[in-house]
Amino acid sequence: MTELPEFDLAGFLIPGVMPDEVPALWSLLRSRELINTFITLFRGGEEEVFIRLHVLREIGGRADHPRWQPEELRRHFSYIDPIKLETVLGRLRGNNLLVYGEDGAYQFSDSGRNAVAAMAMLLRFGENEDAELGFLTTQLAGMQSTGTLTPELLQHLLAKLNALTASFEEAIASGSEFRIVAARAHLSGNVRWLEKGTEILRNLLADEEVSNETSQVALAIGLAQSRLARVDAAFQRALNKIESQRVTLGASGVSSSDAVAWLRSLDVPRIAALAVGALGAGPQTQFLAGGHELLDRAESTLSEEVRQMEADSALPPESEVPTDEAPPSEDLSLLVRLTERLSNIPSGAPVQKLVLGGGFGPASYRLSLLALLGNEEAQAEGPVADLTQMPYDLQLEDYQVVVMEDEISHISAGSVVYRDLHTKQGKE
Repeated sequence: MTELPEFDLAGFLIPGVMPDEVPALWSLLRSRELINTFITLFRGGEEEVFIRLHVLREIGGRADHPRWQPEELRRHFSYIDPIKLETVLGRLRGNNLLVYGEDGAYQFSDSGRNAVAAMAMLLRFGENEDAELGFLTTQLAGMQSTGTLTPELLQHLLAKLNALTASFEEAIASGSEFRIVAARAHLSGNVRWLEKGTEILRNLLADEEVSNETSQVALAIGLAQSRLARVDAAFQRALNKIESQRVTLGASGVSSSDAVAWLRSLDVPRIAALAVGALGAGPQTQFLAGGHELLDRAESTLSEEVRQMEADSALPPESEVPTDEAPPSEDLSLLVRLTERLSNIPSGAPVQKLVLGGGFGPASYRLSLLALLGNEEAQAEGPVADLTQMPYDLQLEDYQVVVMEDEISHISAGSVVYRDLHTKQGKE
């Protein structure tokens, strides 16, 4: 194994603090060899990095015979300058990405193969897919299947989901059709990763041995995914609003959005050329007032009486408040009529029969009043107390029935039952 160069982090820390006293920093130091693998790959110019990655991927692509003789490498990379190829191989070998065996053959080291595998995973994502989200979800699935899932990876996924939500909300707030369409395409391209993440979290939360920290982060991820699932509807509402404001240029069928899209496809010199001669000097208009307008202004300026009226800020004179008017009272007519309806049913009635009438608002009010039936401990007086003390109970079911009238499409199934009859049925 190549000896790692000595380095000291003391210059980055305040006096008296050692690297092993900072847990997060110490965990990186323990993985120094793996980190140096990536430093080797990505240090230097962009061209050097590309050639190193290319050479490593080609060497790793031969799975049936992973050992390469130097002559095989020269033939395979005949399109690369021989001296530069030797430099690349020496750099990879010297930093423990390639191993030079006793038989003179090259092969991958463990850290080298891990680095190439990680790169291969990142490069496989599509154009509209979010590479970071896909990579994190893939890592999450793999670590869950092997039982090595850590809260740190879950925190990274949570941060990514929150960042996506913020970017989508910014696109909607911008009001730009092009940003909204691009953001919606981005969301659609990552639906499978969101669905996969939901499936993984469902299995994770079903595990009774999961730690409390992991469970809390997983629940936060579930909420973030729920917000993302609702973003698509917000995209559609924003696009509908833009559609209602779109202007069509005459009878040409060309809309303002088409014109903007065409302009966005042009480069700056072409747009500047289109603007030549298109803009002219604005006309300088003069507004002249007529004689009667000048007279009105002169009157308001010269008349002392008008100035006093405009400057007068005194309060109006006091007036007597009538004392024989009754104070406003709450309209309880709906409550009273509901009580009368209940008193006229012998044993029971469906909920929809009792609450319908007058539209959605009155029906909602009556349903809330029915919930008070049997609540004798409620601190109520007058008509409300009369309702709560009636011998009826409200029974609601866990499904809905179709109404389609009186501004109501569905309502919770249930019935109001006379209490003695309800008690008797419960005993049976």
